[in-house]
Amino acid sequence: MKKKCFVGFDTSNYTTSLAVCDLDGKIVANLKAPLPVASGERGIRQSDAVFSHVKNLQGLCDRLSEALQAFEPIGVGVSTRPRGVTGSYMPCFLSGVAAAHAFAAAKGLSVEEFSHQDGHVRAALYSSGERERLIGGDFLAFHVSGGTTEMLLVHPSGEGFELTLVGETADINAGQLIDRVGVMMGLQFPCGRELEALAVCGSFDAQRTKTVVRESDGIIRCNLSGAENVAKKKLDEGSEKCEVAAYVFATVCDTLIKMAEMAEKKYGKMPILFSGGVMSNRLMREKLSSRFDASFAEPEFSADNAAGIALLCRDRILKK
Repeated sequence: MKKKCFVGFDTSNYTTSLAVCDLDGKIVANLKAPLPVASGERGIRQSDAVFSHVKNLQGLCDRLSEALQAFEPIGVGVSTRPRGVTGSYMPCFLSGVAAAHAFAAAKGLSVEEFSHQDGHVRAALYSSGERERLIGGDFLAFHVSGGTTEMLLVHPSGEGFELTLVGETADINAGQLIDRVGVMMGLQFPCGRELEALAVCGSFDAQRTKTVVRESDGIIRCNLSGAENVAKKKLDEGSEKCEVAAYVFATVCDTLIKMAEMAEKKYGKMPILFSGGVMSNRLMREKLSSRFDASFAEPEFSADNAAGIALLCRDRILKK
């Protein structure tokens, strides 16, 4: 007799991903395929992203079939938008929506819809090992990636979360800063992993950074574009790449610290959960852990993935 399971689909701007969790909430398959980005480019157009997702989905669906040999899906979830707010939209998510509905229809199942951001929070809760502790009350959640740099006040509610935006970037995202500086150095986009390898050889803890964080209209906002200019100047003046890489990550880290400190003054001290591809960085994790009650998603579940969507689907259906 086959075991019951739940399937998640997520087609973010840089990764096609499918995942399966069992009835007990264990991820049994986490399948991913990155979208190709031409050498020297700093991003990908939405039309190209949609096309690449369609190509990736064929191979991933074949792998999904193999992963499901011992399982019977009883729920299908999909991310339909970046954030769970009115007007949040990116065409790339339509690829996953189409695939999820086709998969569900073939099995006579309905589709549960979520936001990409909700998926990140749920996956982070799962892989951090702190879910049971954190869902007992409100906590802060950072979602830091190439497409998002946001700080959320999270209130666990029913089968999901009530997310209130309390902090964000006022210009570029942390992941954009990392990728732009990486491309300056000739690294392959996305540049996070290669830039981190360089930063490990630099003096991360000794970097002198200038953070720009202020509150306006009730939202704590940071500016990161200035750090891109500083990094370029350092490179032009002959600074070692490892030191520039360390400067970039130190700036992002110090900015997150400042945002969290301001949030603590406003909302009181509470646990902080970090997710998003940028938060895979080990240097920043160590520094943030020394300052806050911080929890992190493991790298596999910190970058874009469908695991959180599969888990949210399970939570909702079992709640029903």
